[in-house]
Amino acid sequence: MIRINLLPVEHRKKARTPLKLVFALAAAVTLNSGLLTWWAWQRMGIQAEIESEAASLQTDMDGLTPQVNYHRSLESESKQYKTREDTLASITTSRVSWTKKLDELIDVVNRGQNGQRHLVWLDDLQVSQSMDPKAKIPGSVRANGHSGSDKFAQVANFLEDLEMSQFIGDFQPPAPPEGSQTNVDETLMPPVAWSFPLSLTLKTTEERLGKDKKNAKDAKPKDGKDAAKKPAADPKAATESGAKTEAKQ
Repeated sequence: MIRINLLPVEHRKKARTPLKLVFALAAAVTLNSGLLTWWAWQRMGIQAEIESEAASLQTDMDGLTPQVNYHRSLESESKQYKTREDTLASITTSRVSWTKKLDELIDVVNRGQNGQRHLVWLDDLQVSQSMDPKAKIPGSVRANGHSGSDKFAQVANFLEDLEMSQFIGDFQPPAPPEGSQTNVDETLMPPVAWSFPLSLTLKTTEERLGKDKKNAKDAKPKDGKDAAKKPAADPKAATESGAKTEAKQ
């Protein structure tokens, strides 16, 4: 059935919003407001927690920074001392104890059995060593040798004893014996003596520290008894060799 309202417009009842719609809108607004409030609270709380943690970490970092800097300075000093230690070790391994070497050379000179094997003295002794690793000659020992015997074989005996001694461990083998007669004086015994050059070349650091280096314990000096048993060189042959050397000079 159709109903028609014939009242004038000003007397008619105004249309109202349904209560269900009002309640739905109010609920939606309330829910959104609550969600917005919760999100804002969560954000502020988390941000405050993060800032507090960041401040705490910064405090810890400020406390550790001096220790870290000190540790780095210690590492730097340790590297410097390590470099110095390596340099000193390199110098120590490359250097030669010349005092010890001279003592060993003196022992060889004195091991002549009172002139039975050799009677040698040296003058103008010159010792040199280069610290340059690229040097062709790392070092040398040079001297003028004299043999107080008319037998040139005793010069060979001295060089043989020198080559068998601990002294030669850091040097190249000596050259074959050569020399000339000096001090011809009939009033002396013997009336003739021999002079000879002594020239030894130092081994390189690699050769002295390498596998082929002889162990000092194995390089024992030759025993006097064994040396006495060994027959000396023929005096005639030695004299002829000395005469040829003198003729060359």
